[in-house]
Amino acid sequence: MTLLRTVEPAVEPVTVSEAKAFLRMSGTAEDELLAGLIKAAREDVERATGLALIEQDWRLAIDCIPTNKVVLLMRHPVREVVSVTAYGSEGEASLVTPGSYQVDLISRPARLLFVNRPPATRAMNGLEVDFRAGFGESGVDVPDLLRRAILVLVAHWHEFRASYGPDEQPVSYPPQYERMIAGYRDRRL
Repeated sequence: MTLLRTVEPAVEPVTVSEAKAFLRMSGTAEDELLAGLIKAAREDVERATGLALIEQDWRLAIDCIPTNKVVLLMRHPVREVVSVTAYGSEGEASLVTPGSYQVDLISRPARLLFVNRPPATRAMNGLEVDFRAGFGESGVDVPDLLRRAILVLVAHWHEFRASYGPDEQPVSYPPQYERMIAGYRDRRL
């Protein structure tokens, strides 16, 4: 199973202006640094929680359909399944018709149930599921607690940026950041 992002988010959930206001900064000298810290913090929140904050596209490649015929889409919230492609033994691609599967976008993780199995697929990465995930297209769609977690992490990394070398980053995580994202982590038994 391989999960990869095919389209990056068009915007970040927090703007440079919002970060500057949070840090009580003025001027533009560190805008590029702040933009990089915001992107890194968003990626960290997404990695730690399994969420897609801003709308983005993903591809899940699996070898075959599991015996229970359910494929889990491990990014949340899934907005839509764009396409399902099956690859034959010679590498030929064929789209799986939407009538062959059902999608549960409410569950976490979202589920794709195959009512009818596609024809035999190649042994490795025989099935690809393209899907769109994210809370919305802009930062206002992202839960406020996650946006604040990004701001806390940006402020923390900004404060310690000169104390440690690039190879030692990130130097640490503030405790309030961990508490802010704890409720969004995907817990498993």
